[in-house]
Amino acid sequence: MGVDRVFVTRRIPDEGLDLLRPVCAVDLWDDDLPPPADVLRERVRGAAGLLCLLTDPVDEALLDAAGPGLRVVSQMAVGVDNIELAACTRRGIPVGHTPGVLTETTADLAVALLLAAARRLPEAQAAVRAGEWTTWKPLWLAGRDVHGSTVGIVGLGRIGRAVARRLRGFGCRILYTGPRPVPEADEVGARFVELEELLRRSDFVTLHCPLTPQTRHLIDERALALMKPTAILVNTSRGAVVDPDALHRALASGRIAAAALDVTDPEPLPPDHPLLALPNCLVVPHIGSASVATRTRMAVMAAENLLAGLRGEPLRHCANPEVYRPPKHPPR
Repeated sequence: MGVDRVFVTRRIPDEGLDLLRPVCAVDLWDDDLPPPADVLRERVRGAAGLLCLLTDPVDEALLDAAGPGLRVVSQMAVGVDNIELAACTRRGIPVGHTPGVLTETTADLAVALLLAAARRLPEAQAAVRAGEWTTWKPLWLAGRDVHGSTVGIVGLGRIGRAVARRLRGFGCRILYTGPRPVPEADEVGARFVELEELLRRSDFVTLHCPLTPQTRHLIDERALALMKPTAILVNTSRGAVVDPDALHRALASGRIAAAALDVTDPEPLPPDHPLLALPNCLVVPHIGSASVATRTRMAVMAAENLLAGLRGEPLRHCANPEVYRPPKHPPR
């Protein structure tokens, strides 16, 4: 029996690759940019495993190109909205992902963005570099207090709760919303409200929900109109949860005070995108999990999921666990 060939769609930390190389023939796309669609289809042809990133579309066309030998897909990310899970399940292909490991690191960034936008740090740094710091000025670059504020969290999952724990140290009142109340809310002192009430009452709104048909453009023209003119929006979830055109209009008109985004729609934003021209919009390039330790753990987890799938063992972190359930046969 030959050695299984696996395609890894990007340069990842060596700790993940080091787990694969002794037991697999690793075909690595050794670049920071994703492989073009035609290259991705060609390189996955005949592979037993695919280790991908959230920028790689894993759809019917790609699965057809891979052929029947593809036994496992493992994504180095928590979200899997780039993967057609139902198509993988129909073919009996388990899909791995990396939940939990990036919770604390992403929560750190969410709070960092919230603080940076509140205290207008990017504007202040730009002013210093432009030579505008002439003296101490009582009203210059005055921002918003985070301590004692009301923070609305949209999606009180692992990351949302981690953000709430951090903000309790600032004496913040925590509201949250989602499809339903969650029992863990009491642990972080968060109170459930409907989305409209959260938007109206919050000084800061931070997004931690998955991208689904229901949450796509959840923050649209109407939602932004409900927010306080002094409110600040933070997004570290998925870019398409926010309507970018509506956000630009709200920021440019002063409908809301500021936004801080780790994710955008589209992603990446082109350099001439109008959001990037606004002084009250802070944008960073999807670095929520970008600490050395966390990215290393993600690579190791993705490799371990891949190896389990190649061995025919259940994945420890599987995004489509229904793939392991026996098919239902109609009664005879």
